[in-house]
Amino acid sequence: MKKYLNFNGLMQVCVVFFTMLGFLLIALKLPGWGLVSNLISEPFWLYSSYKSWKNADQIGAFITTLMITAILLFGVLNYFVF
Repeated sequence: MKKYLNFNGLMQVCVVFFTMLGFLLIALKLPGWGLVSNLISEPFWLYSSYKSWKNADQIGAFITTLMITAILLFGVLNYFVF
């Protein structure tokens, strides 16, 4: 149990929580807040995908996460600013 109570474990919980919250908000017809929630999850995704790149040579996951982060950032700006 103690091996899950660390920084990496917290990152994994945040990935699931904020991503699923974003999908739920979109399903509840609150797309702007769903985008915000998914954008909040992106630092956790970036951390996880960076670790997988360094530990298992999974650069594709990291590049995909960077692109999704840019798309979500554009979506939030488009929804709330423009």
